[in-house]
Amino acid sequence: MSSVSESPSRSSPVCLITPGARRATLRTDDGLSIEAVYEPCTTGAGPGTGPVGAGTAIVVAHGFTGAADRPAVRRAARVFAQRAAVITFSFRGHGGSGGRSTVGDREVLDLAAAVAWARSLGHRRVVTVGFSMGGSVVLRHGALYTAPGTTEATRGTARPVPAHGGRTEAHADAVVAVSAPARWYYRGTAPMRRLHWVVTRPVGRLVGRYGFGTRIDRNEWNPVPLSPVESVPLIAPAPLLIVHGDQDPYFPLDHPRMLAGAARGGAELWLERGMGHAENAADESLLTRIADWSVAA
Repeated sequence: MSSVSESPSRSSPVCLITPGARRATLRTDDGLSIEAVYEPCTTGAGPGTGPVGAGTAIVVAHGFTGAADRPAVRRAARVFAQRAAVITFSFRGHGGSGGRSTVGDREVLDLAAAVAWARSLGHRRVVTVGFSMGGSVVLRHGALYTAPGTTEATRGTARPVPAHGGRTEAHADAVVAVSAPARWYYRGTAPMRRLHWVVTRPVGRLVGRYGFGTRIDRNEWNPVPLSPVESVPLIAPAPLLIVHGDQDPYFPLDHPRMLAGAARGGAELWLERGMGHAENAADESLLTRIADWSVAA
């Protein structure tokens, strides 16, 4: 089980933390400390409002080199907080969190700790919204952490139901993946070739650490984690939304279409005209629509 230590909201380089927000240090199941921020809903009506413990909480999973205090993450949190309570956090190796980034593998434990914190605050519904790397993480998390009573029959798949420590309190009630890859090791675009250089080369990892503030694990995946497209069929019966820009420079449109196809009709697919990649490209209108979907799903 994860542990939580809370403190009053400390000063941030980005002054967008709302009054009443609280910061916490979460402990993952593999023993890492993860920084997290809880923000109550800022409006007075709607299914995500009321005191702590009421309604929906949206847990935001940022992209590679992001963090809880990055401007794009804070902007998303501000928009989402108009509809629901919001938890943002920094993945391992990012921001003030411990450890090193495994670029989508063990990050599922970080997300699980954040979801479990939302439930410990009393939220009845928790929706995970992930961007890019965070999008792959929310898909894997949705497959690995299941609600009590979920069976192969309710999932609609004959594959074995994966378990992850039996922590059913860490499951998501709905999942949103924005700008997520469908498969691992993709190098079909120039930005992804540069990213692989950063992750796999010693000099690249130095660039990641000192240029982007991201500490990257040097070890290769062993075993290779369940891929996003393999995860999608295991998310049902939880609702799934896949969002992707038609101008995404990292992952072309075959990625979201592959993910939606793997859902066998169990996912909504939004292809956004003119949108680039992940949280930096998501405008306020799109974020508002995602928030509305999250509280209604």
